[in-house]
Amino acid sequence: MGIRSLTRAVTMSWTVISATAMAQPAGPDEAVAARARELHARAIVVDTHDDTTQRLLAEPAFDLGARNSTGSIDIPRMRQGGLDALFFAIYMPGDVTGPLAVKRALEQIDKVREAVRAHPRELMLATSVADIRRAVAEGKIAALMGMEGGHMIDGDLGVLRAYAALGVRYLTLTHSRNTAWADSSGDTPAHNGLTPFGKDVVRELNRLGVMVDVSHVSDKTFYDTLEVTTAPVIASHSSSRAIAKSPRNMTDDMLRALAKNGGVVMINYHVGFLSEAFRAAKPPAAVQAQLDGAEKQCGRDEACLIRDWSGIYHDAMRNRQMPAVTWVEIVDHLEHAVKVAGIDHVGLGSDFDGAVMPQGMEDASKLPKITGELLKRGYSERDVTKILGGNLLRVMGQNERKPGR
Repeated sequence: MGIRSLTRAVTMSWTVISATAMAQPAGPDEAVAARARELHARAIVVDTHDDTTQRLLAEPAFDLGARNSTGSIDIPRMRQGGLDALFFAIYMPGDVTGPLAVKRALEQIDKVREAVRAHPRELMLATSVADIRRAVAEGKIAALMGMEGGHMIDGDLGVLRAYAALGVRYLTLTHSRNTAWADSSGDTPAHNGLTPFGKDVVRELNRLGVMVDVSHVSDKTFYDTLEVTTAPVIASHSSSRAIAKSPRNMTDDMLRALAKNGGVVMINYHVGFLSEAFRAAKPPAAVQAQLDGAEKQCGRDEACLIRDWSGIYHDAMRNRQMPAVTWVEIVDHLEHAVKVAGIDHVGLGSDFDGAVMPQGMEDASKLPKITGELLKRGYSERDVTKILGGNLLRVMGQNERKPGR
């Protein structure tokens, strides 16, 4: 058994099978579960969007190396869930702009790099597919960075190049507000998609080998991007608009266009992007009062707000005050995207620690459920490994090998 297999065998926590059960013939469900455990341990599992950076920034007592009772990500739960590579989001709201946005982005990059330095036996800073594979071979978790919002480059390609040199490996062109050069899905259109400078940003990302991320962008920005890019793009954390009608999700036409580009959509786990019933529901007055109170108390502390809102929404789902959303709906979105875009163009982009997770997928330790459900639905082991991380590794590698770099 190699280092990788030994490490996973030791660190991944699975249901213990009693001696009596072991003596009995395995039923169909048990056989699938055993197959899922082995496959999940063998695959390279990649998550392209996680907001734990906000906890590193705002919570001095937060220890990434210890099992926490709150949030979704820490090293023990990543180990338990067999998560091999995680993109830490460099994020701030779109109304933080100019030099202040650059300063705060650099602070977050430093926090991620310091987390890796503080846990050298568990984490490895990764900036390439080769780094991810090396981390897995050494029994470590690959820590990568993606920048969630083009406002953080402050309209300067030199700043973009500096972020790339520090290890950022994708740029989400917008967050929920327009930038000065691109329209967002969460804002009133101001540019009819990408401006000429926005197209230069895409070209420079291609040249640098940094992936272009089309999550959060307006539909017109999405199509403009595909016209300009010469490398496959990603949607780092988006789901299917055919199932849940959020403008943050991708239409079937967008999924087909993404596939033609060679890119990959990474399915987001946020309840409002998974379930149309939840998205359209109006919280009862008592629940809304709790949400408003949490927002007032947390202010601009995103980690605090997500933690409190998650608790409020989960209580509301349990009490039938809001439509329940379960982890199986993640697989429903995966399956829809596979049917529309093809098996080579779908992956995982949880939005852990940045969104409200569905019941049963509260943290990274629950990830093997997805593997088991895909196998139950008839997906081949080869196809499951593509969804778990293989497709993202392909796209990242194609960006790295972009001619002219």
